Amino acid sequence: MKDTATYQNSSSSKDPGFFKQLTAQLRLVARLMGDSRVSSFAKLLPIGSIIYLISPVDFIPGAVMPIIGAADDIAVMLFGLKFFVELCPPHVVAEHRAQLGSGNGDSDHRVDEVIDAEIIE
Repeated sequence: MKDTATYQNSSSSKDPGFFKQLTAQLRLVARLMGDSRVSSFAKLLPIGSIIYLISPVDFIPGAVMPIIGAADDIAVMLFGLKFFVELCPPHVVAEHRAQLGSGNGDSDHRVDEVIDAEIIE
């Protein structure tokens, strides 16, 4: 008896995953922070986000609403990093993304892969 099954590799989806994207974003921000073509004013945004993250002052205190209190800290940090990248000159961001190999997220090494298998009993 032969059955044919087709499986799609779940690790080759278009979404690389939250932590992989976060790592790529942090590496990009670090490179942009060191680039002299990015304005000093824009560089205050990630610094301010980090200060907010570690400061005792919160929009929503963690003691009152622990989960939401932590979520707002993370949201402010992620928003600050994303807005910083948006404020940077686009050609500078594109240059650093190309050097990091992150591009625009459509790299050639992530191709939907279908594996065809036969079960032989």
